[in-house]
Amino acid sequence: MKRTLLVVARALPLACRAGAQIPELESRAPVSQQMPPEVPAQGTVQVAFTPWDNAEAMIVACIRQAKHQILVQAFSFTSRALANALIAAKRRGVEVQVMADREQTFSGEASRIPELVRAGIPVMLEVRYQSAHNKIMVMDAGSADAAVITGSYNWTYAAQHKNAENVLILRHNPDVANAYAANWRRHFADALPYAEQ
Repeated sequence: MKRTLLVVARALPLACRAGAQIPELESRAPVSQQMPPEVPAQGTVQVAFTPWDNAEAMIVACIRQAKHQILVQAFSFTSRALANALIAAKRRGVEVQVMADREQTFSGEASRIPELVRAGIPVMLEVRYQSAHNKIMVMDAGSADAAVITGSYNWTYAAQHKNAENVLILRHNPDVANAYAANWRRHFADALPYAEQ
């Protein structure tokens, strides 16, 4: 409860400046008793394990292949290479939108979120959860060329160089990409616009 109040106390001034309403933190959607649906396996899967594999380069290459849209969910975002790739995607006309954990965004000086904002990328901050721990990028959902990047890998320097992490890129599976995009939109509905502290 103390953590919830702390998150609300930190988020309230930002939300007020942005004219946003604070999501109801204590109300939780009931957990469905139904098993989530299975979708057919199709497309390709690319896997990387750090620190041995160059997961960062694999992710950058996937960002460069995006044609229309990139939806990002981040817990921690300190990777200069990934930030630069997203900024380059925006400059070439790809719609890029980012959601990040609010506490992680403001907990250290290495966050790349302010750079994304300065580059004109819309950033929303998640405040509803103890940790907004998703590490997702969805490219071109709704198209046959859709891709989803997921795994334990945070968008950080440490994830590539210091940690033991995994990354999956799931390509050419529109059902999976659409499911991830729908979940991204569900989180977006509860997030607050980024504002400098």
